[in-house]
Amino acid sequence: MTGVQTCALPIYMNDLALRFSGVGKTYAGVAALSGFSLEVRRGEFFGLVGVNGAGKTTLIKCLLDFCDADAGAIEIFSTPHRMTAARARVAFLPERFNPPFYLTGRDFLQYMLRLYRAAYDEAGVARVFAALDLEPSALDRPARTYSKGMTQKLGLAACLLSGKDLYVLDEPTGGLDPKARALLKSELAALKRSGRTVFLTSHALADVAEMCDRMAVLHAGRLRFAGTPRELTGRFGARDLEQAFLSCIGG
Repeated sequence: MTGVQTCALPIYMNDLALRFSGVGKTYAGVAALSGFSLEVRRGEFFGLVGVNGAGKTTLIKCLLDFCDADAGAIEIFSTPHRMTAARARVAFLPERFNPPFYLTGRDFLQYMLRLYRAAYDEAGVARVFAALDLEPSALDRPARTYSKGMTQKLGLAACLLSGKDLYVLDEPTGGLDPKARALLKSELAALKRSGRTVFLTSHALADVAEMCDRMAVLHAGRLRFAGTPRELTGRFGARDLEQAFLSCIGG
């Protein structure tokens, strides 16, 4: 199967958080993205899935203007993504998050919240740390002493404290233990209840099935499916999302 399968629903432009239109990106003659088109609604919890090298991180880099797309257009809340005003409403966590090793947790959060133009509030920080099962003492420790899980939690805390309208999270549960994963899901659910939009990538298809309103399958730089997790499993008569995903990419 090579065609894109989607669920067609009427969407008004002012209802969109993200719009990708025919986005293409090539590295050294190899297409990382080919004609990628997708719309994400405001207030939607959206999951982007694919194997390693499918083009997920490249898409996020294009979205955030970390690299130039070779073709197509991207809009964030109906504003061209190259404009600074578009990205002012976005909080981002990269897949390989590494804070400056010499900063303490408090220094890092103060720095990030300054960039996000959000106030640093000790009580708010304490609440988010508790919500992510991160010890308050980590605020006074340099990042170089953090474990991988603590480092991930610090990055997530910065995003959650930003107060932005759109959260772009590249593998947000990476390095988290089961307790922390469950706590993070509760925090993300609170974002959704408040009307925020979450656009995440994940290799954990069970998490996508549990949390996401809709999802997209990206394979070899091309969009293979966009719709709800249930629609994907139903499309292929699969018993779960993993089997449906394999069928979708021709696995």
